[in-house]
Order: sequence, then C-alpha cells, then structure tokens
Amino acid sequence: MQIRAEAVKNILAVRNDRFGEFLLNIPSLRALKENFTNASLIVVIDPYIKGLAQNIPFIDELIEWGRLAHTLREKVGLINLLKRKKIDIAIMLNPSLDFNLFTYLAGIPVRVGYNRKWAFLLTHKIEDKKYLGLKHEIEYNLELLNLIGIRSEDKTLLLKTEENIIKGLCENYHLEGCNDLVVIHPWTSDPIKQWPIDNFSRLASKLGEELNRKVVIVGGKDELERSLQYFSDSGQGIVNLTGKTTLNQLAALMKKCKLLISGDSGPVHLASCVGVPIVAIFRNDIAGKGPIRWGPTSEGSEVIAKASLSDITVEEVFIEAKRILNQ
Repeated sequence: MQIRAEAVKNILAVRNDRFGEFLLNIPSLRALKENFTNASLIVVIDPYIKGLAQNIPFIDELIEWGRLAHTLREKVGLINLLKRKKIDIAIMLNPSLDFNLFTYLAGIPVRVGYNRKWAFLLTHKIEDKKYLGLKHEIEYNLELLNLIGIRSEDKTLLLKTEENIIKGLCENYHLEGCNDLVVIHPWTSDPIKQWPIDNFSRLASKLGEELNRKVVIVGGKDELERSLQYFSDSGQGIVNLTGKTTLNQLAALMKKCKLLISGDSGPVHLASCVGVPIVAIFRNDIAGKGPIRWGPTSEGSEVIAKASLSDITVEEVFIEAKRILNQ
C-alpha cells in the first residue's frame, strides 16, 4: 500500500510504558510530524507521564491508557474513540497485543508494528531484534518507521522545561542560585541493573566531603523508605528529594545541575533530554539491557560498564564524576 503523505490527516503513535522508554521515542515522533506535515499526531501514553508528554512540542493530542488491567467496557470505549478520530496510520512503537487488536477493530487502514503478539493483524511489520542490543533504542524506534517510507538521522532528544516550577522547591531546600549541583538517582526498576545502594551513599558523601559539592538525591515515592535509610540531609551537603518532585520538576532540576550519576534508569534519558552530562553505571553482559541500547545520549556523558556491577568501585565512579565536574 502506497502512502500519500499529503492525504494523511491523523496519526496514532502508541508507547504507554515507562517514562524513560517513552522519551527515547521523541526522535520517532518528530520524524512522523515532519514527514506528515498535514497530520495531527495523537499519542497513547501512560497517565503517569502526561506532564512530560505535554512538553513535547510536536504532539497534538494525548490519549491516556495505563498498563493496568482494563475492563471490557473500557476497551470497547477506546476502540470507539479511535474510530471517531478517523486515524489513517497507527504505529505501535512497542509490541502490544492489545493495540494490535484495538487498531484493527477500529478500522485503521495502516497498522505498523513488530512481528509479535498477534502481528497478523498488522499491515506493516518488522522483526523485533531489540533483544540483541546492537543499536540504541532510538535507532530501533526510527527503524520501525522505515516500513512507511520515513528515514531520519535526527536522534536528538528535546523536552521543554520551566525553571519556575522548582522555585519553591529550591527555596525550601536552599538550592536557589546553585547551578553546579550533582544529582544522584540510585534506583533502578530491575534488580539485576542495581549498583549497590550503599555504594551510592558512600559516593554522595565523598562528593560532598572531598569536592564540596551539593548533592541532591532523587527518586520516586516508592523509593522513599529505602532512601531515608541510606541518605539523610546532613552537613555533608546532601539534600534528599526522593518522592518530592514531579517528573517535570525533576527535568527542571536536572537542567540546573552540572552532572547526573545514575544506574540504568529513566532519569538517564530525562537528563539526556535537557542536555546534562551523565555518569551512567551499567552491566554489559546482557546485550538487550546494555549501554549500547540504553546508554545516555547527552554530550559529555560517560558509561562505566562491567559484567558484574559489584566490580565497579566507588572510587572509579568518583574519578569519572570529578573529571566531568572539573571541565
């Protein structure tokens, strides 16, 4: 089926998983908008990331659809909504049985995705080779668009931020005027990617004591209890903001900082969106979870990767952080 770009009026893009994975689709969303200039770009997201998605300038409309179980009534309602939108092309940016089915039942004529999860319902599909970890996730996402004739070399991440949304936070925690903060995100969603929390704690103290840097600890509300065990506001210059920021506030805070130190996690990609250097701690023995696929993209970033995370020392990370901070 030949697609006439000028005839396309509505495009649906689906990526409703975690915020880090979503952000790595920004180049694909940009490419869709640039190639189909007459079209409205509708994006399906997890409700949790709505605030971030609203700050991507080329998204025209959002549909919220969480990853929790949905009732039959909710599913029928979504299918009917998609029908009313008169969508011309649907792109499933991550394999999804539900959306392969929903877009088929909604009668969307062009349905693009991966050759998995009832892929016989798609009109255009590609083998899912992401598990090989031979390319960055951004490149894999752009590769999917080749199926409908879109090719783009623009892999840059872009996210609008507003500094005023952290004004009160900075005042409350005496961060106003600080533009050389070190932000540490010690958590990961997958235990096999977790550098020991105790190492992050020792690193934070070392940065405060030896480099006289103010260190900000960040994370979600579900990490608050552990965070209080390992990181306390102290004379060492550590400020614990775990569970105290929205994603938009976190983006604005990172834009203000000099460096992010993190394991493989969503904030790595958030920092890449606002151009902050990162020291990222990875294991490199599982291709699909390695730094080739998931590493930071911001200029000046450095990855420290080994087969066993326990072999990465606090001193190694400190030396790399010091080098970047002294530039």
